[in-house]
Amino acid sequence: MHDVIVVGGGPAGMTAALYALRNGKSALVIEREGFGGQITHSPKVENYPGTLQMSGNEFAERLLDQILAQGAEIEFENVIKVEQNESTLTVRTEEGSAFEGKAVILATGASHRMLGLPGEQELVGEGVSYCAICDGDFYAGKDVCVVGGGNSALQEAVLLSDICRTVTILQDMPFLTGEQKLQDVLTKKENVRVMCGVAVTALNQSDGVLTGVGIRHRENSIEESVSCDGVFVAIGLVPHNEAFTDVADLDAAGYFDADERCLSMTPGVYVAGDCRRKGIRQLATAIADGACAAMAACRNMD
Repeated sequence: MHDVIVVGGGPAGMTAALYALRNGKSALVIEREGFGGQITHSPKVENYPGTLQMSGNEFAERLLDQILAQGAEIEFENVIKVEQNESTLTVRTEEGSAFEGKAVILATGASHRMLGLPGEQELVGEGVSYCAICDGDFYAGKDVCVVGGGNSALQEAVLLSDICRTVTILQDMPFLTGEQKLQDVLTKKENVRVMCGVAVTALNQSDGVLTGVGIRHRENSIEESVSCDGVFVAIGLVPHNEAFTDVADLDAAGYFDADERCLSMTPGVYVAGDCRRKGIRQLATAIADGACAAMAACRNMD
């Protein structure tokens, strides 16, 4: 029996474990792949308060070492279900294990929807990014492309337009789908170009560094290349919450429908991090969620 079972080993999940442990509770963290989550894809993190610069991997390793030193237990398995018992909860995994706990914190995260093009994974940090707030400063004075046409893409483009020499928005649909106010802001920017009705077909590179993208115009199938130093992919996030609809409500986009209190519809089940409905998904907000969820769990356990 564990006091707290955390599903997910990203920043939110590990922070939840840390706060539970420091409140005298036992904590088990179950992670299906590798600890750290999305932050491990960031070679440089410069927006975390109190730290001038670090890599995402460095941060994840330090946080993992911290919770292990506090006594956290670790399991590498894929959680597929959370069951309610009379006074406890059972977490079941694809591997056939069953873990019983007094509280469960779902910190399942969300992954960036990728383009699915050859070389994309290898170019992360070498020209391909999924976060302008995180990586925009690395492209100051350079040429970049933003893939996408919704609010997230347009917000990224606005931010990048103040930093980069040129910003080219590549939208698959015939029109931008983001808010008109954002479109109006971008229209006034002389260094912003919008190309609608184009599909990104290739990531061009030289010696492992991005040099541009290949695109195809949907109207006439004409192909061309757009030179750039960086590509910011903003075509949405994919939460991983489908297995937990029995214990936590989801919103229309598939995120846990919970506010900053991190409470679910099920007593003893909490949610934290990028898997939760929220306006900003950053390292700082994930950590805040982990702390809030753990403190709520500990309060309700005493």
